[in-house]
Amino acid sequence: MNTNSPIVKESPNITSIEVIEFCYTLENAGMDPDGFDLVFDPESELERKSVGFRIYTDGEVRGEYVGGMEAGVKQLDLIADYLVGRNPLKREKHWSKMKRSLRKFDRMGIGPLDIALWDLAGKYYQAPINELLGTYRKKLPTYASTYHGDMNGGLDSPEAYADFAEECLDMGYPAFKVHGWTSDKWGSVDREIEMIHEVGDRVGDEMDLMYDPACELEKFSDALRVGRACDEEGFFWLEDPYRDGGISQYGHKKLRQLIDTPLLQTEHVRGLEAHTDFIANEATDYVRSDPDYDAGITGAMKIARVAEGFGIDVEFHAAGPAQRHCMAATRNSNYYEMALVHPKIKNLTPPVYESDYSDQLDSIDSEGYVNVPDGTGLGVEYDWGFIEENEVNRKEYS
Repeated sequence: MNTNSPIVKESPNITSIEVIEFCYTLENAGMDPDGFDLVFDPESELERKSVGFRIYTDGEVRGEYVGGMEAGVKQLDLIADYLVGRNPLKREKHWSKMKRSLRKFDRMGIGPLDIALWDLAGKYYQAPINELLGTYRKKLPTYASTYHGDMNGGLDSPEAYADFAEECLDMGYPAFKVHGWTSDKWGSVDREIEMIHEVGDRVGDEMDLMYDPACELEKFSDALRVGRACDEEGFFWLEDPYRDGGISQYGHKKLRQLIDTPLLQTEHVRGLEAHTDFIANEATDYVRSDPDYDAGITGAMKIARVAEGFGIDVEFHAAGPAQRHCMAATRNSNYYEMALVHPKIKNLTPPVYESDYSDQLDSIDSEGYVNVPDGTGLGVEYDWGFIEENEVNRKEYS
């Protein structure tokens, strides 16, 4: 008997795709005065939306994912029907076809479907996604990534940010990223600089520090001023500083020439080729990748491999099981982003996990690491009862 003979399994075919939009409530949360960014707002409630995806097959296996952007759901009408009746294991071919179909758009509709296909593949092969990608590690060093600043008794002063940084340091976090005040009614360039120095003075010798204005600074000169403040405090990176929207290769190349703090760009750049051009044109030092934004795990890992080819690091954006599996299979990545955290409010992720998976402030171990789920596929169990109880819209492709 040949014990090396492969086990041949019949490939499944997709029979239908179910998309459920649902609502959930965040306690003590509201919006900044401009109405754009989520902030701490005591005794308030904020309704949020998320989306659940289920891919059914003619076999026992199915793929699941909860996440993605509501705007991307509108693109599914152009690509979901294509997948029905096809082999879900041919992810690379499907990715290429869907990418071409959405060539006139930002392609964010691909992400959730691709992640669900990877979840399906992991369940089919009885392996975690990171093993299918090629595992490099199973524990991920993590940074605390804050909510935006408020004026409501939370992150309402430079001292409050520094206090929270010390709290995170005591919990075991090795790194801390600040999102400042994004409304000009609350903040200013001078206040951002004061906060950078306050946090740097307090914990800069003990933590890697990052600063992300989320493209709020109005001018290149503002980015230059805060960049030089980051230089003085030895920040690990400066991310998306000003209102080019995070996409100007020329502007960020010039900024790199004038400051010492490394830049982290491409969170707002869509597509593998655009990411590659940003790196090749020396417009960033680290590169961003996100399985939700960048056309799934397939797209995110392509960006990670391009970064590796250029000899630079990739940082995966936001928190989630897909991000954990991507980082677990990537050598050239520094930190998992625990986003968004605050001393008085929970992370904005919906309460959809029946397993012990969590992305909250206290989800790290004492050394500042999170584990990678070791179950099959994404390795998480979703609470579909909660999702269906809070359903606001449903569509099926079959």
